[in-house]
Amino acid sequence: MEPVELRAAVSDLKSRLEGARSFLDVEGKERELVDLREQVSAPDLWGDQDRARALTSRLARHEGTIKLVADLDGSIEDVDVLLELALEESDRAALSEVQTELDTLLSKLSILERESLFFGEHDDSPAIVSIYAGAGGVDAQDWAEMLLRMYTRYLERSSFSFEVDDYQGGEEAGIKSVTLTITGDNAYGTFESERGTHRLVRISPFDSNARRHTAFAGVDVIPQVDVAEIEIELEDLRIDTYRASGAGGQHINKTDSAVRITHEPTGIVVSCQAERSQMQNKARAMQLLNARLAEKARHDQAEQVAAIRGEQHEAAWGRQIRSYVLQPYQMVKDLRTDHEVGNIQGVLDGDIDGFIDSYLRWRRAEKYEA
Repeated sequence: MEPVELRAAVSDLKSRLEGARSFLDVEGKERELVDLREQVSAPDLWGDQDRARALTSRLARHEGTIKLVADLDGSIEDVDVLLELALEESDRAALSEVQTELDTLLSKLSILERESLFFGEHDDSPAIVSIYAGAGGVDAQDWAEMLLRMYTRYLERSSFSFEVDDYQGGEEAGIKSVTLTITGDNAYGTFESERGTHRLVRISPFDSNARRHTAFAGVDVIPQVDVAEIEIELEDLRIDTYRASGAGGQHINKTDSAVRITHEPTGIVVSCQAERSQMQNKARAMQLLNARLAEKARHDQAEQVAAIRGEQHEAAWGRQIRSYVLQPYQMVKDLRTDHEVGNIQGVLDGDIDGFIDSYLRWRRAEKYEA
C-alpha cells in the first residue's frame, strides 16, 4: 500500500474497533465482570453444575472479549506510531512491517466484529431446534431429513454439541419431525437464522415420471430457558409414555421410557426419548415445555405491542425464508438477505456459514440501522 492508503487503513481499523466496542457493550461487560467473579468464587458454586458451567462460561467469554478489545486498541495505536516513524524516515522496511501488522489486526478485528453480531437477549442460550415436514407429502418428509443431515454435518465440524431429544420417522421415507438441543457459545444466536420455512425444488426421486416437485419443511428455533422462569401447574399437564419410534441412531433410546407432555391450556406438546429412564425423559421434556411456553409468552407480548401500534407482521417462523433449487438450475437463496450460493451440494453438506453470517448482519441492520 501507498502511505495514504496505510493511513486510511489505520483510521478504518480505529473506526471499526470503536463500532465493535459499542455493539459489544464492553463497558457493560466490565461492570458485569465484578458480579460474575463474585458468584464464581462462591464456595457452593458447583452444587449446581449447570449453573456453574453457565457462569464460568459467561465469565470466560466476557474476559476474552474485553482482553481482545484492549489488545487490539493497543496494537492499533502501536502500528499508528510505527507508521508515522516509518514515513518520517522513509523506511520502506518499516512500511512493509506496518502492512503485515495491519493484515494481522484486520483478521483479529473480523473475529471481534462477528462477536458483535450477537447482541440478542438469548443469543448465548442453548438452542432447541425442531425440524418438521410441511406440504409435499413424502418429498417433504425426505426434505426434512435432508435438513437434519445438513445441520448435523455443520454441527459435527463446529464447536457446538447437540443431542436428539425426539425423532419421529416417516412411514415411507424421511422424517415427520425431529428436535435437537444445541449447546455452545451463542448457540441460539447462531441458529436463529434457520427459523422459518425452507423450500426445495427438485426432480422427485419418488415420482416414477421424474417430474419436478416442490416440498416444504419448517424449522423452529427457540432458546432454552431456566425452569424457574415459567410457572407450570401440574394439573394443566397430560403426561403419556410410549415407545421410541423411527430410526434415531445412537442418540435415541429404544425402550418404552419415551415421554410426551401436553400442556392443555395452550395445546403445546413436547416429547423426549433420548434419555435412558422415564424420569430423565420427563425432566428433559419439562425443560422443552418451559422453553416453548417462554417463547409463546414473548410472541404473545410482541403481538400485543404490534396491535397497539397498528402494525401487522407475519410470524417469523411461518414464512418462507430460503429456497433450495436443484432443477432446472442450482441455487440456494435466502429471501431475507439475498445471500446466494450456487454450490447447493456444499450447502446440503453443511456449509451454511455464509447464510448464518449474512443473517446476523441483516438482523443487526434491521434493528439498529433501519
